[in-house]
Amino acid sequence: MPRIQILPLPEGVSDERPPFAVVIDQADHETLHSLAYGVRYDSDHGERPIRDALKDDLGARALLVFADTIEIPANDVSAYATPTMVVRVEGDADSGSADLADQIRRGIEDAQAAYGRTA
Repeated sequence: MPRIQILPLPEGVSDERPPFAVVIDQADHETLHSLAYGVRYDSDHGERPIRDALKDDLGARALLVFADTIEIPANDVSAYATPTMVVRVEGDADSGSADLADQIRRGIEDAQAAYGRTA
């Protein structure tokens, strides 16, 4: 199944909105062939390549299509992902702060032992 990604492009002085290119990767033979040779007719432009019509419909500067997988660094958000740990504490919040702190500490220790993470 083809993937669709957005490739941000540098902004120009007269750009009203940030420019971008649409990247379609993991495209099968049928998709590649259709976008390379397919045509579409509309009353404004007559007959023209599907890739140009799609690019214009989306407002993209370019449409890039690949059979291989293309990773776009701007779309990689793994560097921003912060692993989180959720510790469930059961009991009465009025039972005292020392008891609550012990429950939280035990929950963290249990999670660290189970998942091998350090706090």
